[in-house]
Amino acid sequence: MKSPQKTFIFCLLILLSFNVKAQHFKYLKAADGQRIAYEDTGRGKPVVLLHGFINTGANWRKTLLYKDLIAKGFRVIVPDLRGNGASDKPHEDKYYQNDAEVKDVMSIVSALKIKDYILVGYSRGAIVATKLLTKDKRVSKSVLGGVGQYFTNPEWDRRKMFADAFSGKAHLHLETQGAVAYAKSIGADTIALGFLQKYQPVALPSELMKHKKPVLIICGDEDLDNGDPKILQTYFKNATLKLVKGNHNGTYRTQPFSDEIMSFLAE
Repeated sequence: MKSPQKTFIFCLLILLSFNVKAQHFKYLKAADGQRIAYEDTGRGKPVVLLHGFINTGANWRKTLLYKDLIAKGFRVIVPDLRGNGASDKPHEDKYYQNDAEVKDVMSIVSALKIKDYILVGYSRGAIVATKLLTKDKRVSKSVLGGVGQYFTNPEWDRRKMFADAFSGKAHLHLETQGAVAYAKSIGADTIALGFLQKYQPVALPSELMKHKKPVLIICGDEDLDNGDPKILQTYFKNATLKLVKGNHNGTYRTQPFSDEIMSFLAE
């Protein structure tokens, strides 16, 4: 049996390690009062990484791309988008309407006094990123990973299906039940996830055609979950398409994915 002194020291070390981890986060207080968590690492050219659905910024921090960006001297900013991770997860429609996530990212960039930045999003993070391209002129280059053209349709049936599923109607859509079960297994807030699908940003093709800055669209060669990336490429005036080996859930973790992005950023 441990002595009381040893037990106290052990508990103190656990508490200190938790606090050190918690201190990695900075917080933005959004205009609607919600707290948005983000990490800000490095001092070079800023890169903002936006995570996908049922993910958090921690998913990016485990990737080879994140490590390569840090190693090459970039400043890497990784938010937990509202409704996820260490950010607030309100349960009212009003907190997700009117491109709330897009405004959060723009506010973080403004709070950090960043004049221009590179934007990288994967899956749903790329959907949020694409809407950002239509609103924030400070984006100098962008990378859209794991998406095709479907999200540009406001009535996209897959989005509506997942909005239903995370609003208590998973039984109506057999193909969503695995995602709901996974979200519950990791302690994600399924109510917030439902709102995120319900009010997911939509960037129309006509809006994207006005964007003239360089865009890299990158997908796994087995990934057509969100449409055809070749069609999405035609919605931009200055977009490059790269396909690397992989499926939707694994591609963004691979070295070829990172290599293509690092090459694009070096151009």
